[in-house]
Amino acid sequence: MSNAYILTQMTWPEVEAALKTVKIAIIPLGAHEQHGPHMVESCDAVLAEEMGKRLTARLYPEALLTPTINMGVSPHHLHFPGTISLEPTTVIAILRDMIKSLKSQGIEKFLVINSHGGNQATLGVAADTLTAELGVSLFYAKTTASAKDVMDRRIVSKLYGHSCDREVSEAMYLAPHLVREDKLEKGDIQEGRWKKLRPGSPLQGFYYYEEMTRNGCIGDATKASRDIGEEIVETALERLTQAVRDMI
Repeated sequence: MSNAYILTQMTWPEVEAALKTVKIAIIPLGAHEQHGPHMVESCDAVLAEEMGKRLTARLYPEALLTPTINMGVSPHHLHFPGTISLEPTTVIAILRDMIKSLKSQGIEKFLVINSHGGNQATLGVAADTLTAELGVSLFYAKTTASAKDVMDRRIVSKLYGHSCDREVSEAMYLAPHLVREDKLEKGDIQEGRWKKLRPGSPLQGFYYYEEMTRNGCIGDATKASRDIGEEIVETALERLTQAVRDMI
């Protein structure tokens, strides 16, 4: 992307020049965790970075994309091989150090673009804590959550949100190499107490993902398509771009 400030692809003189117009740093935050038999474990980190690149390009020359934080808070996936989970305090410590570094160079507004639902609670604490501690404006957004109306119209699964028709569709559009299209499966859902702890229930609480799904995914990835992913992603990007512009 020629018209986007991507920090990992810049020299220091290029960054110095960019800082004359940059008003906000965008920090992609993902996870390294199982995504069933049909998505690679770097999925969340890659999707956060790809969304971050596109958002940064739309906000040029007022936005700068930082390196991606490619692990997150994933204890619920730990019983599946390959998952690596950070403590919430570790994520907040990484964000603190990144923000302190960039604030010293003149940036005072930050957006964490997050692709993993398990990070959201930590980001709420980070925003409360670091805004006051560091004297910055810290915002956070789930990558495509602002396009929920499109999801409601295009996604047929009643239960979705992880390696599902929604997420696989987004990957088919943003980073198709993440998907094993010859291995797409429906979520192998089983009965259990998890149903009483889901969002919208009277109680919220922790459960391991294998309590809900034997194969690590939910929804029906066989219904995914690049076209669905494009509509979700582009709608979310349009809304995120306007939301950021309203804040800077």
